[in-house]
Amino acid sequence: MTTFASAHPNIALIKYWGKAPGPGNVPAAPSLSITLDSLATSTAVDDATEDTFELNGRTTEDPKLAACLADLRSKYDIPPLAIRSTNNFPTAAGLASSASGFAALVTAVDAHCALGMDAATRSVFARRASGSAARSIFGGFVALDGPAWVATPLLDADAWPLHVVIAVTAAGPKPVASSAGMRRSMDSPYYPAWVSSTHDDYRAAREWVASRDFAGLAELAEYSCLKMHGLMLASRPGLLYWNGATLACLHRIRELRAAGMPVFFTVDAGPQVKAVCLPQASEAVRAALADLPGVIQILEAGLGGGARLERS
Repeated sequence: MTTFASAHPNIALIKYWGKAPGPGNVPAAPSLSITLDSLATSTAVDDATEDTFELNGRTTEDPKLAACLADLRSKYDIPPLAIRSTNNFPTAAGLASSASGFAALVTAVDAHCALGMDAATRSVFARRASGSAARSIFGGFVALDGPAWVATPLLDADAWPLHVVIAVTAAGPKPVASSAGMRRSMDSPYYPAWVSSTHDDYRAAREWVASRDFAGLAELAEYSCLKMHGLMLASRPGLLYWNGATLACLHRIRELRAAGMPVFFTVDAGPQVKAVCLPQASEAVRAALADLPGVIQILEAGLGGGARLERS
């Protein structure tokens, strides 16, 4: 019998970029994110004679997925599995498809094999596969912090219903995967300052979320985003994920906020721009970004729930 699960990508407002020394794929710094609702990964799991993986209708080999299954099998008795995953948004393009993908995978395998994991355990296994996947186990506003490095929900999606307008400026995979980019940036002379300052950003962001302070969160999220991309640029060779349309979107969002519109930007490892706004501003933000040359698609999302079993 097939087991189906789904999960949503999350967008970090306070970024992490880099890994702590040692095993376990532990982030070097804490992070804080929002889980989106309309973007989703759907994953189906069946028993099989050998492990197979199909992504968006194509059979593929994924070393990170194989490592995730091996990690699960180090603790649980899991038979060979046929896994099929589909994203309803661009894959490997800076929209956190690995976060939703591994959160959905761990959730589906847990249910299919009756492993009995709680959400915290699923978060840990998802994090070991992809650091940001730990946060997609939960919905709304989510934190990921040590020493256990398990994600924890901070605020439900409906408690502060922000809206996200995503300007897609390139549809293909990004040139350097996040894991490889993080390794490169850890040799940058800016890296120690990035890790140290991110802890301060994280503590402040938790306060802004708790008090629903949009202006405070807006300033801090943009600061975290630009600081991360500054570190990327100062890597060797430099990591340049943006294109011209990315930069045009950032300027347009800054112009909108200067005119009084409640909106701010964030950009992950990729060229796509996420404009986070209050719901009443979403239509105007969409129109302002869609009008820019180089913006090939606009996606919209509210805040959504965590990874869940669909049926089995």
